[in-house]
Amino acid sequence: MRGLSAFNIVSLTLGFAFLYIPMVILVVYSFNESKLVTVWAGFSTKWYGEVVRNEAFLSAAWVTVRVAFFSATIATVLGTMAAYAMMRRGAFAGRTLLSGMLYAPLVMPEVITGLSLLLLFIAIGLDRGVLTIVLAHTTFAMCYVSVVVSSRLVSFDRSLEEAALDLGCTRFQAFMSVTLPIIAPAVIAGWLLAFTLSLDDLVIASFTAGPSATTLPIKIFSSVRLGVSPEINALSTIIIGVVTVGVLVASVLSKQQIARTRRDEVMAARAEA
Repeated sequence: MRGLSAFNIVSLTLGFAFLYIPMVILVVYSFNESKLVTVWAGFSTKWYGEVVRNEAFLSAAWVTVRVAFFSATIATVLGTMAAYAMMRRGAFAGRTLLSGMLYAPLVMPEVITGLSLLLLFIAIGLDRGVLTIVLAHTTFAMCYVSVVVSSRLVSFDRSLEEAALDLGCTRFQAFMSVTLPIIAPAVIAGWLLAFTLSLDDLVIASFTAGPSATTLPIKIFSSVRLGVSPEINALSTIIIGVVTVGVLVASVLSKQQIARTRRDEVMAARAEA
């Protein structure tokens, strides 16, 4: 394998610097004693205490987590069903229409999606709140789950399903006992992606949220419009820390799963020998 050239090293350095230096500055100034985010006045953790005591931020965070959990779960179920139907049923009437409707949110601007959902909720008389945000996030997250699961079903060995059917399983039993355990990593990855997209969403939530339900991105955006404070820096640092821990845990679990799979394959090969 050839080593990295000077051009590649410079490009990587500039790219990582552009991405992570602002985050480092944000984390550093979250420990600033001064209320001015650009003036260093000494080390302090008081802004983290302010965040913990801020009921508005805590309420918005709780709404965001609930919305992300429920929308990711519903989107995973619907996206997996849609992917299975697209990959297993072959050509059927309305397949092109279903495919277009399923993947439309991938290319549709979020402003258009949010506005159309807002008009829909108004037309049916549904008050905006947690339910409307969940429905909106499910709408655009489902297509991402479908893409992830479909990519796994493409390489899935259908003979395993056929063997289960030959042994007397119904299609549902074959799916639950054979297909779902094998594609479980893709389903989990789709759920995590949908959960992350919901946590991060601002545009669609701003259209579908009501006075009784404000997500954390909306709350942060509203606060930043009045001026950036060290309290916002502290909250952002907490979010970065949580995301970092989640990524590390997911990475460790993935490596353990790969190692376990390889070990099982080696043991199976030895048993056959």
